[in-house]
Amino acid sequence: MYVVCKEHVELAIDRFLDEYEEAPDVVNLQETKFAKWDPPPHCEEKDCPHHAEFLVV
Repeated sequence: MYVVCKEHVELAIDRFLDEYEEAPDVVNLQETKFAKWDPPPHCEEKDCPHHAEFLVV
């Protein structure tokens, strides 16, 4: 699972494909709310200051 900004979504998809050898689901965090999970406020890529926008799972 990767929580990333728009700039890093393609990188996260590539990593997911390399790790699991199948296409991920990409969830827009601006349109989806989770009952028992709050996404991190920032992109998980190293030194990226952008707001997290997508969940790649």
